[in-house]
This record gives sequence, C-alpha cells and structure tokens, in this order.
Amino acid sequence: MVEHPDMLYRPLGRTGETVSAIGLGGYHLAEQIDERLALRIVREAVDRGVTFMDNCWDYNDGASELRMGKALRDGYRDRVFLMTKIDGRSRKDAAAQLDESLRRLQTDRIDLVQHHEIIRYEDPHRIFREGGAHEALLEARDAGKLRFMGFTGHKDPHIHLHMLDVAAGHGVEFDAVQLPLNVMDAHYRSFEHMVLPRLVAGGVGVLGMKSLASGVILESGLVTATECLQYALNLPTSVVITGIDSLENLEQALEAVRTFRGLDEEQVGELRARTATAAGGGEFEPFKTTSVHDGTARNPEWLGAEPEG
Repeated sequence: MVEHPDMLYRPLGRTGETVSAIGLGGYHLAEQIDERLALRIVREAVDRGVTFMDNCWDYNDGASELRMGKALRDGYRDRVFLMTKIDGRSRKDAAAQLDESLRRLQTDRIDLVQHHEIIRYEDPHRIFREGGAHEALLEARDAGKLRFMGFTGHKDPHIHLHMLDVAAGHGVEFDAVQLPLNVMDAHYRSFEHMVLPRLVAGGVGVLGMKSLASGVILESGLVTATECLQYALNLPTSVVITGIDSLENLEQALEAVRTFRGLDEEQVGELRARTATAAGGGEFEPFKTTSVHDGTARNPEWLGAEPEG
C-alpha cells in the first residue's frame, strides 16, 4: 500500500500490518445515498490515503458490501485493508455468510473478519461451542479466505471483557477488536477505561467506532466533529472508523487527521469536563442504552438456530 503524505498510519496491533488512522465505515454507503456517490466516496477516500475499509454482511441487506465491492475494482482492492463482519453464531451460518460476503466484495480473501454484535453474555459461548462460528473462521483462514480475526460490540464493556475471557479459555487471542470510543464514553460504561487497556497490553489492534455516534453526540452542542474525531485519534487506536455519506463528511474526516497534533492532558481534561454532565446517563450513546442499533436483536434469524440442549 502506498502511503499518502496527508494521512497518518498506525500498526494494527501485533499483526504486522499498517493501516490508516481513519477508516471508512461501510454502513452509510448504502443507507441514504445513491450508488454513484457511494463509489465516488470510496475511491476518493483511497486516493486520499484511507486504507482501512469497514463493512458487514448485514449492512443494508448486503448493499453496502455490493457497493464497496464495485468501488474496489480496477486495482483499488490491492490498495486497502478490507474488513467485514458476520452475525452467524454456528459454523454453518457463519460459513455461509462469509462466502456471501466474499462474493459481494468481489474478492477471494478478506483481510479481517469479525464476529459481529457481541452484545449478549451468551454470544461468546455460542461462538466457541463445538460447531460454533469460530470453527468456520478457523476453517476459512486455513483455506485462505481470511487473514485475521476479531469481534465487535457496542453495548457494554463487561461483555467485551467476557468475550476476551471466553476466547482465552479456548486458547484464542484475537487480532483486532472493535469498540465505541468517544468523548462521552469516558463517563458512562466506559470502553475506554475498562477494555482499551487490556487490548493495548495484549497487542490487539484497536478499532475505534462511534466517535460521533452517527451525529448524536454533536446534537449535545458541546463538541465539534473535529474534536470528536481527534479525541478518538488521541487514544491508542489503530484506526478510528467513521461513517461517511458525503464528500463533505469525507473532507471533514481527512482534515481532522491532517491537522491532528495530539492532545495533551489539559486538552483531554477540558473535553471530558465539558461533556461530563451530559454524558453521565448515556443519553448521547443510544447504542448502549437502547436497542436501536442492535440489528441482531431485531433480526435474530441472522444469528442462526439456537444450540440444542
């Protein structure tokens, strides 16, 4: 991958890979914009130095993966680190979803595949049981369909820690973990305080998400988009994934990286003090306090059949 002079690049944990500090979120590529704009956003991002591409099997009924697959043709695929996620909790369902993602993304190998929406305490046990989804990822890795493995979740830091514990009990160390990291998180059920130190200590690639909470944090009127992005960039993240649905939002994210010089303790303290009262009840992090963002709760069939007995 050719590095762009205006982009910041960071190691992805202990994988040996280097990725752009800003990653392009896949969900918004098919939520409210047309395909032509979506393809332009992806290619413009890559041309401007963004190498990390985020996606998921369930985003917009597969349209997000289909659009990204089209955008990454004509040599663009070789210029990015491609990630997607699967929801299936059984080996059968996970394998089928992964193969569908490969077809949509028009590639024979995905760089990072993650177990998506680990938001229930039973999720890790379903994934790591005999016949569970992790067997599918191991088989896919052996077959050359993926390179690295991880998981995502947005509900509660205790569940992230539980997933790490269950995985460790099965001898598994994830290559990357995706988690909410933003100025409000520091005050309420904090992934930054509870999960981030463990990931850093273990050399796990840290994929920050929900730095703006789809714009909800901006509705507080307390912080700007640039402050939100740079707060997340200031944490020990490998990449901060942000949803982009316009060329203006892409420029905003690129400018946040270009002007980032690091925040000192006083600047971080001021941002936290400014948001402390508003953040205390989780109002501006609805992914923690409601089921609005829980796609697998609204569509339990994505998880597959419950294990018997």
